[in-house]
Amino acid sequence: MRRDDRDDRDDRDPFGDIFDEIERMMNDMVGGDVNIQTDTVGGTDPHVSVYEDEDHVRVVADLPGVDKESIDLTCDGQRLTIDAAGDRRETTERVRLPVRVDERSANATYNNGVLEVVFERTDASADIDL
Repeated sequence: MRRDDRDDRDDRDPFGDIFDEIERMMNDMVGGDVNIQTDTVGGTDPHVSVYEDEDHVRVVADLPGVDKESIDLTCDGQRLTIDAAGDRRETTERVRLPVRVDERSANATYNNGVLEVVFERTDASADIDL
């Protein structure tokens, strides 16, 4: 294909056509509705690491170029959602936590493009009195 034959797709994900084809092939294989979703716009996915010890779970995410005021965090005790926007990118990252955490114990810091969120671990189940 010559360069002149391409339509102007400067605002599209350069891998969008590949993901569309993979999605089509997966739908053909499983006979179902597979939906590949990419949440990051205008950049690469943030690097996210999850660490745990006996008492805490710590999530560290690289978010260069994002203002602290543009970060929104939500947690349901099992999953942390990071919504962030900067001049060149917007991202939504859903991080499944390795254990249940107390979302009210969250302590978040953001310094030099690195977000760190620390949670206290909680018991997997609660006692029910009769």
